Amino acid sequence: MGGASAVLLLALAVPLPLGGEPLSPPVARKHPYVIELNGNTRTDEYYWLRDDTRTNPDVLHYLKAENDYLAAALAHTQPLQEQLFAEMSARLDPDDTEVPWREGRYWYAWRYRKGQEHPLLTRRSGAPHAPEVVILDANQQAGTDAFYEIGGWEVSRDGKLLVFTEDRTGREIHDLRVRDLVSDALLPDHIPGAFSQVAWANDNRSLYYIRLDEALRPNRVYRHRLGANADADVLVYEEKDRTFDMSLKKTRDANFVMINLVSTLTTETRLVDANAAAATSAPFRAREKDHRYSVEIDGDEAWILSNWDAPNYRLLRTPLRDSADKSRWKEVLPHRTDVPLFDLALFRGFAVVNEVHGGTLKLRVLGRAGDEDFFIEGDEPAYSAMLGDNAEIETDTLRYVYTSLATPATVHDVNLRTGEDVTLKRDFAGTDPSPQSLRTERLAVTARDGALIPVTLLYAAGARPDGTRAVFLHGYGAYAAVFNPEFNREVLSLVKRGFVYAIAHIRGGGEFGRAWYDAGRVLNKKNTFTDFTDAARGLVKTGWAAPDRVIGFGRSAGGLLIGAVANAQPNPFALLVTEVPFVDLVTTMMDESIPLTSFEWEEWGDPHNPAHYDYMLSYSPYDQVAARVYPHMLVTTGLWDARVQYWEPAKWVARLRANKRGDSRLFFSTDMSAGHAGLAGRYQRLRETALEYAFILNTLGAGSPQ
Repeated sequence: MGGASAVLLLALAVPLPLGGEPLSPPVARKHPYVIELNGNTRTDEYYWLRDDTRTNPDVLHYLKAENDYLAAALAHTQPLQEQLFAEMSARLDPDDTEVPWREGRYWYAWRYRKGQEHPLLTRRSGAPHAPEVVILDANQQAGTDAFYEIGGWEVSRDGKLLVFTEDRTGREIHDLRVRDLVSDALLPDHIPGAFSQVAWANDNRSLYYIRLDEALRPNRVYRHRLGANADADVLVYEEKDRTFDMSLKKTRDANFVMINLVSTLTTETRLVDANAAAATSAPFRAREKDHRYSVEIDGDEAWILSNWDAPNYRLLRTPLRDSADKSRWKEVLPHRTDVPLFDLALFRGFAVVNEVHGGTLKLRVLGRAGDEDFFIEGDEPAYSAMLGDNAEIETDTLRYVYTSLATPATVHDVNLRTGEDVTLKRDFAGTDPSPQSLRTERLAVTARDGALIPVTLLYAAGARPDGTRAVFLHGYGAYAAVFNPEFNREVLSLVKRGFVYAIAHIRGGGEFGRAWYDAGRVLNKKNTFTDFTDAARGLVKTGWAAPDRVIGFGRSAGGLLIGAVANAQPNPFALLVTEVPFVDLVTTMMDESIPLTSFEWEEWGDPHNPAHYDYMLSYSPYDQVAARVYPHMLVTTGLWDARVQYWEPAKWVARLRANKRGDSRLFFSTDMSAGHAGLAGRYQRLRETALEYAFILNTLGAGSPQ
């Protein structure tokens, strides 16, 4: 690959807004690489940018050249970036503390100290206002590492030991550690290469954790005995089907460790007796194709959310002994074609589920004796009411979180017997602008095929749809995920400058249940992209957006959305911003060595299927780059991303540079010390947002608050 010759400079000038000499962006050399499948041959001239080791000097040189180009081209925006960073930082409570929650005889809380990047895990014995003890200081653990993040954690039943996992690269490969909370010392038990989640057995000496396969897929559950060599750990369960993902958690009644196995269309939960020293795993209900379920257990009874004869799920209950026999499951809430069910929490006297009504998330409370049935909901046009920290099962108090685009996340405790609702905390949001000066509403935009696409708006009080405003339009549309309208401190810096922030609830998401999801999946995926462009055009048509001031934003799978709409002709977007975008769809889905590939086939399609291959190829952002005018674009990634590998956006930008026409700006940033989630520090991550907003404001010629 030839050392520094791997990167050449092309005289494609980008003038600086404040004058001075034009800059020339780096252009990666072409090295044709032929990919064949289904009788089809493609040439990937930038395949050489893939380096699984992240050490190839040619690749690193190119990434650095792109970073340097961006820094030089946007150097004149540094004062604006600092202003934006200061604004967003001022909306963080410097000494922020979560509302304490109870587990056993202790009250736990995460909190921050002023000026620190990472949180502390604290607990108090007996009462929420007893003396505080710090049991885990992520700042201390991080040391001088550029990236640090706590994964999972759990305290043993006797309260004496803390197991936690930590990630020091952003690669989502964790080290497992155990701290003695009596002596405040780390034990010798150290297991590298683990997944984030952990769970204690009830003997206070054994714990369960997950190991990863060669593609970084969590696929094996082990039991570790304190003090033993990790090489002697017992394999409890191995998932050999590569289309399944794995997670681990303790049931809230503390009797079982649940191994949850999930593919796009099928799930299985396996139970491990937490009270048995040498327990094996057994399925709650054996997997069957297209059956997805989740379960909550209390003693000898289980409650289940299941899509059995119910595409949008229904709620059922069964004696635990009958869990394998679906015919013994008794229906509590029937299936409804217009109301999807999501999260479930089981209490000793109640069950609580999230229901989505017209794209709005509400909580439904049901008495286990059939004596109660009521909703927890809000009065704004669009909002989210979600389950909070509910570690205890034997309580009449439900903790929930209420939020909207205009209302900071607010933690409530409601007594399910009396109905008394107490507000415990509203997240700090500063005064710039104040939440009282914000307004939110929901529109319905008509897609080209007649479907109604909900769009949730946030804007400053007094704003009107007069056809002059810039709109920051955010989309996702994948995995049946409901894009909940939640308060976002960062976008206030755009709103205070006259922008409208908008969420397009496009097909491929779960806002209207399974049919909405299926309409944006596999061979229907293009609906996701046309919905987004139609939402942009609808905002222009209704006067909420100026025709030349619409910004599209998406992250990860939402980056695939942005990559696809970048090729739209004519294009309704003036700018596109995307983080860790999944843009090399076909090549990635062909390669099972890449994390998540086989798990994703039921979401995007299996390229080994010729019909899927042709359809995926027809919209794959990397494959569809052509000689055309593109909007201004900013693309970001993390070198250590394990979900969307850095080389996808790197190759995409390289191909865009070689093909795009006109004088639109194209910038690419690689964080050399972060993964898929970006930097872990609460202030550090604001730097990337400040850069993105400065790019937007500078390109549009905006920047001063109204």
